[in-house]
Amino acid sequence: MLAINNLSYYIGGRAIYENASLHVKPKDKIGLIGLNGKGKSTLLKLINGDYQADSGTISKSNECSLGFLNQDLLSYQTDDSILSVAMQAFGETVDLQKQIEEVLKKMETDYSDDLVSKLARLQERFEALDGYSMQARAEEILEGIGFKTSDLGRPLREFSGGWRMRVMLAKLLLEKPSLLMLDEPTNHLDLPSIEWIENYLRNYEGAVIVVSHDRQFINNTVTRIVEVANTELTGYEGNYDFYLEEKQLRSEIQKNAYENQQQKIKQTERFIERFRAKATKARQVQSRVKALERMDLIEDVVDENAVVNFRFKFRQKSGRHVIRLENISKSYSDLTIFKNTTTHIERGDKIALIGANGKGKSTLLRILAGTENVEGDREEGYNVIQGFYAQHQLEALNVNNEILEELKQAGSDKTELELRQILGCFLFTNDDVFKKIKVLSGGEKSRVALARTLISEANFLLLDEPTNHLDFVSENILIQALQQYEGTFIVVSHNRHFVSQIANKIWYIEDQEIKEYPGTYEEYTYWKEGRASAQNNSGAEKQEKSETRTAAKQDRKVDRVKNDKEKKLKQAEKELADIELQVSQKETAIQEQEGHLSDPTVYGNPDELLKAHEKYEILKEELKELNTRWEELFAHLEKVQLDSNDQDQ
Repeated sequence: MLAINNLSYYIGGRAIYENASLHVKPKDKIGLIGLNGKGKSTLLKLINGDYQADSGTISKSNECSLGFLNQDLLSYQTDDSILSVAMQAFGETVDLQKQIEEVLKKMETDYSDDLVSKLARLQERFEALDGYSMQARAEEILEGIGFKTSDLGRPLREFSGGWRMRVMLAKLLLEKPSLLMLDEPTNHLDLPSIEWIENYLRNYEGAVIVVSHDRQFINNTVTRIVEVANTELTGYEGNYDFYLEEKQLRSEIQKNAYENQQQKIKQTERFIERFRAKATKARQVQSRVKALERMDLIEDVVDENAVVNFRFKFRQKSGRHVIRLENISKSYSDLTIFKNTTTHIERGDKIALIGANGKGKSTLLRILAGTENVEGDREEGYNVIQGFYAQHQLEALNVNNEILEELKQAGSDKTELELRQILGCFLFTNDDVFKKIKVLSGGEKSRVALARTLISEANFLLLDEPTNHLDFVSENILIQALQQYEGTFIVVSHNRHFVSQIANKIWYIEDQEIKEYPGTYEEYTYWKEGRASAQNNSGAEKQEKSETRTAAKQDRKVDRVKNDKEKKLKQAEKELADIELQVSQKETAIQEQEGHLSDPTVYGNPDELLKAHEKYEILKEELKELNTRWEELFAHLEKVQLDSNDQDQ
């Protein structure tokens, strides 16, 4: 379908590709991977015809149509609705629809046979192109990638760049090209939308080439990996997990060949140096000099899984309680984000905040940071020093600073050598560290801001989508840094592999409340799947239990009304004492259940894990009810005591 043969492409004398080749077959699902700056996006633009190769050929069959999603589409704006923009994919069909509408309008005053015949022809062609379902298909895809039904009639211009990119993705999917090329499609998608796209691409009838730094997305969608490295394209049959295994085997072979060649080069150079001045050896010396010149050098293996050690230093350790939010409410006009929700963060918590866009994740980060006005109580713990990373933090960088100088001003006492090593982890090597901030790309600024945040002396980090613009190597460095971090952090991310490696608690927003799962992302997904299944089977049972609890509360209230003042007083005192005992017992039971949840034999068994977590949620709900009951009884007791005192007087 598509053949790339002996492709060479240069930028400013630097080879991006040299004699690279790649064949794409129908229904291929290819993941294009490699370090940033190695030419992944460039290859897609070469295939699309945006760039012209210096040599070699890119040929495609007559039946091959191309569809290309790239970051340049972020700037596209129009006053047309997003539904209209997406339906531009049905070019001929939309045009036929307009012609049919024009003919119908003319027929209000003209009933000529010519118009009737024309209408019949147009409608026949319109039906053949499945025109009557095109709007439904467009709505299905737009809603699948995160748009609300009420959004579909809004102008594209009203949406941010990330949402505009989603519209262009929808348009591309509706066009159904035989070769679909996607450059970082998950950058602007939330987790539900990513999962929807994964399912769509797995069942896509054409071929797909996708560039992504989301390794689980790659793993779930492709059947072939093509790596861009050393100006070449190297293929691996299989998904990303297979690639890692195969790459390890190939790297070992390449490493041995490289070391053998280096040893041979050193031996040859020693011979040349030793006998250069001897006339009797002149012919042999020249022969070896020419052999070195003709030698095809083998590249050394780049270790993409380098182990790094970050030395995090805090001027002071935070108290046990980092942040407490009590009865928080937040609304924007008619949109309620949170309503009377309560949560807390303890020292050592490593929290991943996940879920769909629009639920309030970034708003919650700002509330935790203290930069968002909110109803309710926000209490920051003792000695808490915050570090906040988000895309808008790039504006805080001093554009006139060099990269190295920017890190020196980050409040850290690290040496220049240590700072350069950290910058190297984030792909700034050698003289790159002396570049001015103002000349960096958006992705490069993101990496500087992230490095700056990590080396600060903050003991509480708030990170909003930190893996955007990071390749696999940089992401691995960030994972290691956060695993070694001894403070507390909360991170918003849709990168499932990243979250699975760094979080010991999962937060999600549901019913305008902050919910917590006390375990890893893998455990959370098991529990979530089990809960969804259980909810389908036990909805009626839960309703019955809820009605029973409500009736029981009402009965207790009626009983209290019937008692006289003296009996009320004794009963209230007894009930309050009982509730206090139950609260204490329930808190102990919750602590024991948390220990049970952390048992490897439990979280390794999905069924056992589901039962354990359901029990944990029941215990928490019962404790919440007991605390509410205690407050009610305490207020009631005060009133009874006051009434009793009035009677005595």
